[in-house]
Amino acid sequence: MTSHKDTDKSLPQKILRRVWRRGRGSVFTADDFADLGERGAIDSALARLVKQGKIRRIARGLYDYPVINPEIGAASPSIEAIAKALAASEKLRLQPSGAYAANMLGLSEQVPMKIIFLTDGPSRKIRVNNREIILKQTTPRNMAAAGRLGGVVIQALRYLGQNAITPDIESRLKAAIPPEQRIHVLKEAMSAPAWIRSLLRKLLQEEPIAND
Repeated sequence: MTSHKDTDKSLPQKILRRVWRRGRGSVFTADDFADLGERGAIDSALARLVKQGKIRRIARGLYDYPVINPEIGAASPSIEAIAKALAASEKLRLQPSGAYAANMLGLSEQVPMKIIFLTDGPSRKIRVNNREIILKQTTPRNMAAAGRLGGVVIQALRYLGQNAITPDIESRLKAAIPPEQRIHVLKEAMSAPAWIRSLLRKLLQEEPIAND
């Protein structure tokens, strides 16, 4: 028979094996290990692994298995990995917004220190190193294309504004949307402002094939 003491000793190792399978750069919460034991035991095991230097605590309730750079040491976790962990843990949807959405598509070279995600969950702020991740509760309309490329495109264009759309921005935007995604982006933009719908139709609709 396995004792509680043996179980307590094996739990950190079970968690660590799962973390290893995910690989370096992965971000996770206690909820990712809910099937391995009670919440208090999981929290204690995670704290033990942090103390041992096996994993890193990057914010309250958030941990990662960092990528190690030979020159600078442990690298910061990616925003995408943090967002994925938060969405899975809290059962919510996240939509990149603002300058972050524009940067994702290559429409802006600005790397924002404040990363804004629209969400259908509660608003909150999370600080990871020198970056602040802001979850901003919004309307179902703004979340209609969440999790899809069209949602990022709409929010990036909203951030830039109609008057900032230059031929160079149009060219970058078209290049950022793969041909196989264009019809989906057009459909996802149905709830966007009229000027965004018009711009995307101009850039993404296939030209009719001329008859010989």
